[in-house]
Amino acid sequence: MNQNLIDKLLLDLKSSDLNIRERATSQIWRIWFWQKGKIALEQIEESERLLSEGNVAAATSILDNLVDALPDFAEAWNRRAVLRFVTHNYDRAIADCEMVIKLNPVHFGALHGLGLCHAALGNYSAAIRAFRSALDIQPHAIENQRLILECTARLS
Repeated sequence: MNQNLIDKLLLDLKSSDLNIRERATSQIWRIWFWQKGKIALEQIEESERLLSEGNVAAATSILDNLVDALPDFAEAWNRRAVLRFVTHNYDRAIADCEMVIKLNPVHFGALHGLGLCHAALGNYSAAIRAFRSALDIQPHAIENQRLILECTARLS
């Protein structure tokens, strides 16, 4: 990945200009999805198609194989975390999110997902930490701000 471009886009996420933030977010996601090329991206897209059709087992199999073949492909881990989250397999989704963050510490999507998993399990302090970490990268992300407030209220 082009680290200079990523660094510039990460700065753009902090811009007061919504258009700059949206463009940066879109470009970052594109870079992450394309990190391992067209074939890996097509596998992710196929897994998402299968999941949308309700074929969880086939979608999982594709992502498991992709993670095994390309263990340094953060987005493969992230997509599997999303699949595990939507199927309520929160502990395994947390493990995948943590691997994404290990591979790509600025992956705001995985940090957000980590927070969602912890919140789903009632681990509100851990959820707040994850949402705050995501906000460090994307300070204008209203959803993370809202979720911090919601989790804080649940702690009271």
